[in-house]
Order: sequence, then C-alpha cells, then structure tokens
Amino acid sequence: MQKQLAKMKQSLFDQGYLDEQFIQLEDLQDDANPNFVEEVVTLYYRDSVRLVQNIEQALEKNPLDFSKLEGYMHQFKGSSSSFGAKKVKTECTQFREYCRAGNAEGCKRTFQELKKEYATLKKKLEVYFQLARQAGPVEKACRPK
Repeated sequence: MQKQLAKMKQSLFDQGYLDEQFIQLEDLQDDANPNFVEEVVTLYYRDSVRLVQNIEQALEKNPLDFSKLEGYMHQFKGSSSSFGAKKVKTECTQFREYCRAGNAEGCKRTFQELKKEYATLKKKLEVYFQLARQAGPVEKACRPK
C-alpha cells in the first residue's frame, strides 16, 4: 500500500498539481502529529470557501473593483502556496495579472479555471489522504545503537 501511495503522490507532482512545498510540509509530520499535512489541507479547504464566495460576489459587481479582487486573490494564492497547490497558485497569478491590466473577461475566465483546478485537487487529495490513512505511518529507519 505504501508503494501505491508513493505512486499516487508522484502522479500529483507529475501532473503539476503539487510542488515541493508539499514535501516540506510532510517533513514536519512526525509521530506526535501524523496527520499534519492532511490537517493543513483540510483547514485550507474549509477556510477558502469564504474567500471563493467573496471573489464570486466581487466578480458580479459592475464595475469590477480590481483592487479588491487582487487583494482577495493575493490571499488565496498565499494560502494555496502554503501547502504546494501548484496549479491553483498558477491560476491565482494569472488572475492577478488580469486585475492589474483591468481585464474583466480575463478575470472571470481565469476564475472559472481556478475553481476547476481547486475542485480537482481537492478530490485527488481526498483520495490520497484516505489511502495514506489506510496505509498507516511510514516506518522510519532508526540508527543502530
């Protein structure tokens, strides 16, 4: 099961969903906090729901407040970066560029893509963490005494 888990994680990297920040978070996981990464990701998805709603509401206003939108997206990009959500982070960057250019259609289009990547990553990580719980903790080699 550990091999299956490792393959699944590698595919998330190969497909561009995650970056090295995810591994750095995993390095912080230990016996005292074996589900640390899953907890961080769960908090991200719980907390970002409000942010997504705020962005959706701001995109419905006319004219758009690009400054406010860029601020929301800056926050969203930061929290996405915190655990290595690479594709989501890329869409956030693109969105912010459209905000700076005053491109409303670009913002709206990019936000739809961002929501798609956000939802896809959530599903993939749910499966990954479910498998990780089934596989149990990885045995770490100990130094001989």
